[in-house]
Amino acid sequence: MSGLGYTVPAVLAVIAVCALELGMLRTGLFRKAAYWISMVIVLAFQIPVDGWLTKLSAPIVIYDEQHTSGIRFPFDIPVEDFLFGWAMVTAVLLLWERQRLRAGGRDAT
Repeated sequence: MSGLGYTVPAVLAVIAVCALELGMLRTGLFRKAAYWISMVIVLAFQIPVDGWLTKLSAPIVIYDEQHTSGIRFPFDIPVEDFLFGWAMVTAVLLLWERQRLRAGGRDAT
């Protein structure tokens, strides 16, 4: 398992989103309870759906194990799916928050 095809890009996506927030956008999103509550809601839907799609007993989506870390948790979900999911949802929320702040809604929460 090299992880080059899926693990490395997933980790790079997380790093890129964190760098975007901490180095450029600086929206303060990571300090907001609403953001973390949103992440819990995303996970509440992602786990059963992704678990059903990737379960090893009858997978609908099949990953080449050579390109993943091989770590699957819970319900046989590749951990890389959580990294990509977090990066995608967080990037959208960051851009949304940045736009809101630019539009003059600085005191809105």
